[in-house]
Amino acid sequence: MKLHPVYRITVFVPPTHLQALKAGILAVDDLAAGGYSHGMWESAPGYEQFRAQAGTLSASGEAGELVREPSVRLEFCIPRDAVRLQRLLDEGIAAHHPWNTPAVFVDATEFASP
Repeated sequence: MKLHPVYRITVFVPPTHLQALKAGILAVDDLAAGGYSHGMWESAPGYEQFRAQAGTLSASGEAGELVREPSVRLEFCIPRDAVRLQRLLDEGIAAHHPWNTPAVFVDATEFASP
Protein backbone atom coordinates (compact mmCIF):
# COMPACT_ATOMS: atom_id res chain seq x y z
CA MET A 1 0.00 0.00 0.00
CA LYS A 2 1.08 3.55 -0.69
CA LEU A 3 0.63 6.47 1.71
CA HIS A 4 -0.77 9.76 0.38
CA PRO A 5 -0.55 13.01 2.40
CA VAL A 6 -4.06 14.38 3.02
CA TYR A 7 -6.01 16.74 5.21
CA ARG A 8 -8.78 14.98 7.13
CA ILE A 9 -11.54 17.45 7.91
CA THR A 10 -14.02 16.58 10.65
CA VAL A 11 -17.08 18.69 11.33
CA PHE A 12 -19.95 18.17 13.75
CA VAL A 13 -23.39 19.25 12.52
CA PRO A 14 -27.01 18.87 13.66
CA PRO A 15 -28.70 16.01 11.74
CA THR A 16 -31.31 18.45 10.40
CA HIS A 17 -28.56 20.38 8.57
CA LEU A 18 -26.39 17.45 7.44
CA GLN A 19 -27.60 17.23 3.84
CA ALA A 20 -27.40 21.00 3.31
CA LEU A 21 -23.84 21.07 4.68
CA LYS A 22 -22.79 18.17 2.45
CA ALA A 23 -24.33 19.88 -0.59
CA GLY A 24 -22.54 23.14 0.29
CA ILE A 25 -19.19 21.37 0.62
CA LEU A 26 -19.65 19.49 -2.66
CA ALA A 27 -20.69 22.69 -4.46
CA VAL A 28 -17.26 24.10 -3.62
CA ASP A 29 -15.15 20.96 -4.16
CA ASP A 30 -15.99 17.49 -5.47
CA LEU A 31 -13.46 15.99 -3.01
CA ALA A 32 -11.72 14.15 -5.85
CA ALA A 33 -8.83 11.99 -4.67
CA GLY A 34 -7.50 8.57 -5.62
CA GLY A 35 -9.88 7.95 -8.52
CA TYR A 36 -13.04 8.78 -6.53
CA SER A 37 -15.06 11.89 -5.77
CA HIS A 38 -17.73 12.87 -3.22
CA GLY A 39 -16.06 10.71 -0.54
CA MET A 40 -17.47 11.42 2.92
CA TRP A 41 -18.05 9.49 6.13
CA GLU A 42 -20.90 10.02 8.57
CA SER A 43 -20.99 8.71 12.12
CA ALA A 44 -24.22 7.89 13.94
CA PRO A 45 -25.89 10.80 15.71
CA GLY A 46 -24.51 11.69 19.10
CA TYR A 47 -24.66 14.93 21.07
CA GLU A 48 -22.68 18.11 21.46
CA GLN A 49 -23.00 20.56 24.30
CA PHE A 50 -22.01 24.14 24.91
CA ARG A 51 -22.75 27.14 27.08
CA ALA A 52 -22.76 30.47 25.23
CA GLN A 53 -20.88 33.16 27.11
CA ALA A 54 -22.27 36.63 27.78
CA GLY A 55 -22.21 38.77 24.64
CA THR A 56 -22.35 35.79 22.28
CA LEU A 57 -25.26 35.71 19.85
CA SER A 58 -25.87 31.96 19.88
CA ALA A 59 -27.92 30.16 17.22
CA SER A 60 -29.31 27.99 20.03
CA GLY A 61 -29.86 28.72 23.70
CA GLU A 62 -29.30 31.82 25.79
CA ALA A 63 -26.09 33.13 27.35
CA GLY A 64 -25.25 31.02 30.40
CA GLU A 65 -27.62 28.18 29.43
CA LEU A 66 -26.14 24.72 28.94
CA VAL A 67 -27.36 23.47 25.56
CA ARG A 68 -27.22 19.83 24.48
CA GLU A 69 -28.03 19.19 20.80
CA PRO A 70 -28.03 16.11 18.54
CA SER A 71 -24.97 16.04 16.29
CA VAL A 72 -23.52 13.98 13.43
CA ARG A 73 -19.80 13.62 12.78
CA LEU A 74 -19.00 14.26 9.10
CA GLU A 75 -15.51 13.58 7.77
CA PHE A 76 -13.79 13.83 4.41
CA CYS A 77 -10.26 13.99 3.03
CA ILE A 78 -8.51 16.07 0.40
CA PRO A 79 -4.92 16.03 -0.83
CA ARG A 80 -2.81 18.49 1.18
CA ASP A 81 -3.42 21.80 -0.56
CA ALA A 82 -3.72 24.82 1.75
CA VAL A 83 -5.66 26.94 -0.77
CA ARG A 84 -8.17 24.14 -1.41
CA LEU A 85 -8.52 23.58 2.34
CA GLN A 86 -9.18 27.26 3.08
CA ARG A 87 -11.81 27.46 0.33
CA LEU A 88 -13.59 24.42 1.80
CA LEU A 89 -13.48 25.89 5.31
CA ASP A 90 -14.80 29.31 4.25
CA GLU A 91 -17.15 28.63 1.34
CA GLY A 92 -18.12 25.02 2.03
CA ILE A 93 -18.41 24.71 5.80
CA ALA A 94 -18.70 28.17 7.38
CA ALA A 95 -21.17 29.36 4.72
CA HIS A 96 -23.48 26.33 5.14
CA HIS A 97 -23.24 25.43 8.83
CA PRO A 98 -26.00 26.59 11.21
CA TRP A 99 -23.69 27.34 14.15
CA ASN A 100 -21.81 30.64 14.50
CA THR A 101 -18.67 28.73 15.48
CA PRO A 102 -18.91 25.17 14.10
CA ALA A 103 -16.74 22.44 15.61
CA VAL A 104 -14.29 21.79 12.76
CA PHE A 105 -11.03 19.88 13.10
CA VAL A 106 -8.29 19.52 10.47
CA ASP A 107 -5.63 16.83 10.75
CA ALA A 108 -2.63 16.43 8.48
CA THR A 109 -2.43 12.66 8.06
CA GLU A 110 -1.88 9.98 5.44
CA PHE A 111 -4.35 7.87 3.49
CA ALA A 112 -3.31 4.34 2.52
CA SER A 113 -4.32 2.96 -0.86
CA PRO A 114 -3.21 0.01 -3.01
